[in-house]
Amino acid sequence: MLYKRSSELFVEANKVIPGGVNSPVRAFKGVGGTPIFIKEAKGAYLYDEDGNKFIDYINSWGPMLLGHAFEPVVNAVIERAKKGTSFGTPTELETKIAELAVSMVPNIDKIRFVNSGTEACMSAVRLARGYTKKDKIIKFSGCYHGHSDSFLIAAGSGLSTFGVPNSPGVTEGTAKDTLLANYNDIENVKALFEANKNEIAAIIIEPVAGNMGCIPPMEGFLNDLRTVCNDNDALLIFDEVMTGFRLSKGGAQELYGVNADIVCFGKVIGGGLPVGAFAARNEIMNYLSPIGPVYQAGTLSGNPLAMAAGLEMLKSINQDKELFIRLEEKTKYLEEGIREKLINNKVDFTINRVGSMISVHFDKNKVYDFETAKNGDNDLFKKFFHGLLSKGIYIAPSAYETWFITDALSYEDLDYTIKCVDEVTKEF
Repeated sequence: MLYKRSSELFVEANKVIPGGVNSPVRAFKGVGGTPIFIKEAKGAYLYDEDGNKFIDYINSWGPMLLGHAFEPVVNAVIERAKKGTSFGTPTELETKIAELAVSMVPNIDKIRFVNSGTEACMSAVRLARGYTKKDKIIKFSGCYHGHSDSFLIAAGSGLSTFGVPNSPGVTEGTAKDTLLANYNDIENVKALFEANKNEIAAIIIEPVAGNMGCIPPMEGFLNDLRTVCNDNDALLIFDEVMTGFRLSKGGAQELYGVNADIVCFGKVIGGGLPVGAFAARNEIMNYLSPIGPVYQAGTLSGNPLAMAAGLEMLKSINQDKELFIRLEEKTKYLEEGIREKLINNKVDFTINRVGSMISVHFDKNKVYDFETAKNGDNDLFKKFFHGLLSKGIYIAPSAYETWFITDALSYEDLDYTIKCVDEVTKEF
């Protein structure tokens, strides 16, 4: 494939946008080469500025559960835009989508809409700190909760060591209240609580990690986190920006039967528009302004275009009783096909999958946390990425990102993908 126009656009973009992109992973730094510039998308496909067509396994990093340009969402946005794009006042739409979301997700009574997953997670942590009157949080190495200062933290050298910032601009004062734990390691979490007694407000976790590849929780891990929080008067925050309304109607809480105290949403809940949200039981959410002391605000929160898109998206998910069965079957079919080809081609690999999230790690050993994810052969992944891209298949340009499957994919698309995986890995 030729990417002449994309290359030209990247040069132009670099003159006026840092690195030529508005989110770093898009720059292809993890795989090398020049990013492709997308002109339009429909269903399961992307079309770039050079006229190339790609089967899309990123799906805007998750929200396109039902495919690009999903007609009910597009029509809702068009009709709403005719009536005005932003008011800065309450609208009935906000109540309607809130009622629907609360009815679909277990263990929440109220929800507050914001503009991004980052904002949702940032606000959830602030609410947890205000509610518990404690300062520290535990996050897990390899889990990404947006670019708020509290989350851009690297590990210290001991179990009770304060975090240190791993991005310039994040102060040590902010970092000291974030404790880093190992994903799927409950003893590590318990040790942090023991070393910081009565100081930890909350644990925040991706219940299925998606930013070190797809990493499922080990059996019992989420239940153990629930118990540890109960025992230490701390809150459990599920960052379901990726998993919410994707793994099931009720997200990871429903899938694993574990109740979180606060749940963060994004991606699917906005139908492709910039939306985030956080939700909890009444006693926690009532601690939020304007009825409680914890402040959070946003001019564009509850934006009518975003609410219209999100409402149609959630309605479609809620009404389709077979959706998650189809997504499970398609993703399993893809996994089994890729697995067979990699075995036949004698490639060392591990495939992780939960529902419609899946990732291929080029390492024969189990991948269950960030350290094991880093053992994968990144040079092999780069060949894999560019090999598939050249055949019209677009996967995440990073070895540390999950793939997202859309219901718009046909079995012909899946068969073609499996065929291309075979052809590409035969050359390894």
